[in-house]
Amino acid sequence: MKNSKNLITSLVLILIFIAGCSDVRNEEQMIEVQMRIGDENNYEDFKEITDHEQVQKVQKILDDIDWENAKVDMARPADYIFYFQFKNPKIEAKAVLYELWISPNKDKVELVIDAQSKYSQLDKKKSGELFEILIGEKLADLK
Repeated sequence: MKNSKNLITSLVLILIFIAGCSDVRNEEQMIEVQMRIGDENNYEDFKEITDHEQVQKVQKILDDIDWENAKVDMARPADYIFYFQFKNPKIEAKAVLYELWISPNKDKVELVIDAQSKYSQLDKKKSGELFEILIGEKLADLK
């Protein structure tokens, strides 16, 4: 009986240790933004967002989106692409690539996660907030 209690205690401690080591939720992230160059599907590094508060704002906007399950075929390549990356280079995680299009009226943005067949068009307010953080300009100033 005593051996089984020791075994259970040891297993619990090992599981707590493993969970603590594998918990990356509290690790700081940054956002890599790339801009399309030309009319083709070519992108170059545009901006790196390392401010924790800004990264959290973008994450909140994305978390609050009511994504549609849809495989979309847009008329042109995305204007920008962005993804989250851990600041700690030792942490390896598969990045989710977000593609961003500016609407023809330049008042909203559309987002696609192609690998997950997800699509969303943000309202004007959220579009403006997201665009300003990611690009550093006001969406309304593009007109």
